[in-house]
Amino acid sequence: MTARIGVMTSGGDAQGMNAAVRAIVRAGIHQGAQVFAIREGWQGAIEGGEHIAHLGWSDVSGILNKGGTVIGTARSTGFRTREGQLLAVENLVRAGIDRLIVIGGDGSLTAAVPCASAGRATSPNWRRPAGLLRSRRPPTRT
Repeated sequence: MTARIGVMTSGGDAQGMNAAVRAIVRAGIHQGAQVFAIREGWQGAIEGGEHIAHLGWSDVSGILNKGGTVIGTARSTGFRTREGQLLAVENLVRAGIDRLIVIGGDGSLTAAVPCASAGRATSPNWRRPAGLLRSRRPPTRT
């Protein structure tokens, strides 16, 4: 069975997010996986549908020099509730996502824990998040 990897950026954007997305997509394709963007982070997972989009090799060409994150990011108050977490997982499972890589800061990574728990409660095929990439903004100089 082909792995179907979801990748999301969540919270505030930080340097290197596009490079991480590109590396995940290309490494996944090289290993025979299908990779999907979860656009607008956890909010996109809650909304599902067009927010979960297949990414190909050329979709991540030319993104290294772009600021922010090309797949979008958003903070989600809905994901803070159990209902929101279950809805996000339901949408990911419906899209066939069986692995999830979250790129973000402390809040994004903390959110992955209840997501994994909700996933196991929802689907026997759900696996814990495949990877958590912590990003940090550089310190502000005064």
